[in-house]
Amino acid sequence: MAAATEVSVPDLGDFADVPVIEIHVAAGDVVSAEDPLISLESDKATMDIPAPAAGTVRELRVKVGDLVSRGSPILLLDTEGTLTEPPLIDQQEPPAQAVADPVAAQEPARRSAESALAAGTPGTPGTPGTPVTAVEAGPAADFDGVHAGPGVRRLARELGIDLVALSGTGPKGRITKDDVIAVVRGPAAAPPGAAAAQGGGIPEIPAQDFSRFGPVEIRPLTRIQRLSGPALHRSWLNVPHVTHNDEADITDLDAYRSELDAAAKTEGYRVTLLAFLMKASVSALREFPKFNSSLTPEKDALVYKSYYHLGVAVDTPEGLVVPVIRDVDRKGITELSRELGAVSARARDGKLDLADLQGASFTISSLGGIGGTAFTPIVNAPEVAILGVVRARTAPVWDGTAFVPRLMLPISLSYDHRVIDGALAARFARYLCHLLEDVRRLVL
Repeated sequence: MAAATEVSVPDLGDFADVPVIEIHVAAGDVVSAEDPLISLESDKATMDIPAPAAGTVRELRVKVGDLVSRGSPILLLDTEGTLTEPPLIDQQEPPAQAVADPVAAQEPARRSAESALAAGTPGTPGTPGTPVTAVEAGPAADFDGVHAGPGVRRLARELGIDLVALSGTGPKGRITKDDVIAVVRGPAAAPPGAAAAQGGGIPEIPAQDFSRFGPVEIRPLTRIQRLSGPALHRSWLNVPHVTHNDEADITDLDAYRSELDAAAKTEGYRVTLLAFLMKASVSALREFPKFNSSLTPEKDALVYKSYYHLGVAVDTPEGLVVPVIRDVDRKGITELSRELGAVSARARDGKLDLADLQGASFTISSLGGIGGTAFTPIVNAPEVAILGVVRARTAPVWDGTAFVPRLMLPISLSYDHRVIDGALAARFARYLCHLLEDVRRLVL
């Protein structure tokens, strides 16, 4: 008789309590290894959970709408012989119920809170009760340089807590077990009026019954809107925003782009201005490395990044998502154009992976396909700046002897004024425009 194997949800990275949105099999179905069993919608990404081996589905353990986390049972599978694929769950880590610690019971609540964070925009680290970024999937974190004992480090790895982003309450700032447990438990309920008394409360907008004035209809926010809204609000409240506007003459660049685009159409992809903006941004980030940094949790130093992973805002039917294009400095216009097309298609189809949404050091938000003259993009903290662009327009420009028509691109650079001052922002924006005005400079 075939062996019965319980198939469970694998490690989902920073996310838990993820809804099941589709079930691809039923009891009695025969599946092959890697066939999709169910689909989950995790934060801004949709993922399929594959079968670990070939076999026959004996019994389903989930239904559409259920919330699942790592280790949640999916189904019983009558396997055909020995498993040929490694188990989906990392067996080196104990299951949640085996963690001999009082915080184990708090794990679902902590994971649920962290799943409400938009990808790549963690809360303000080190603040009591504020969720701390979980450790990304991969090799066990060693938390190099963190003032914490081996037991605390092990507990943090098991719970997915990033000790680097946590401030310790022990002697000389040492991180204690209680500090980690406090993150898991989340903020304690404050008495009514306490926040306002401390000066941190923001009055709520008074509720109104709009139906008194005419017919109304209530439509729930999309999942992306529910998750990105608090992240944007958090960035707006924590980051002192300033926006600097400038414009670049892209007449010659756009002519060159049109030539490349005409050739690209025959090969099934497009060359847009965004690829050139990404290359120009990397050059500007190298010239002004402070824009490619982040504040430490203590707000007393900067972390300078030696990588150039750029977030690109993509408009989808469910809302705005920001996939990350990695190692932009190592890719040419053609490669970037192909990758942008593929990532944008996956974003619109809701098929982005978790890794697609993490690790950006600078973000570009382009409204060029829609319109506008300028806007204030919100800094995607913990990044310190974001570039916004709108539709280019033909305008008369004085060339010294006469006004001539030129294609001008408005840019809007929002930045964290704690890190970047106005003069540096103006130099960065002008340098960026200077690069865009002569495409030859992009290859230097």
